[in-house]
Amino acid sequence: MDMIHEASHVARHEAARAATAAQSGGEFLTFRLGAEEYGIDILKVQEIRSYEAPTRIANSPAFIKGVVNLRGVIVPIVDLRLKLGCDSNDYNSFTVVIVLSVRGRVVGAVVDSVSDVLELSRDSIKPAPEMASAVDTSFITGISSVNDRMLILMDIEELMASAEMGLIDSKH
Repeated sequence: MDMIHEASHVARHEAARAATAAQSGGEFLTFRLGAEEYGIDILKVQEIRSYEAPTRIANSPAFIKGVVNLRGVIVPIVDLRLKLGCDSNDYNSFTVVIVLSVRGRVVGAVVDSVSDVLELSRDSIKPAPEMASAVDTSFITGISSVNDRMLILMDIEELMASAEMGLIDSKH
């Protein structure tokens, strides 16, 4: 029972640390989904790979494109455009898969393109705006304006670990 309590404590601590990290700045990998640009904590990124068609899994949600074998590890691939309700887009030579390490699990996220890695100060990150309760913005940690670009910062771990995704065991 102590291990369960300790694991729960560690999970809460990690979630609080991730939220604090977004507010305290740091390095973010930026990527595009349509016209929008997003940023995620660079420490969650394992690698960036070119897109290859995954093996489809029957009865999975549309945003789960399937799985790929990545050096012996079966990795679920999530199309972030579909997950976030963006217009669908044809995959092209810029389409990539960001391989993420989320709560001890490897997950791939399909994005239109990767832009760059930016270091953002805490002062440059503004809180995410409050939205109507019908809109789930729990994974958006802040907004930053970089030059002429508006960057939406997201807690990719929060998004990928949501119960709706069904990818990560909620006990972790």
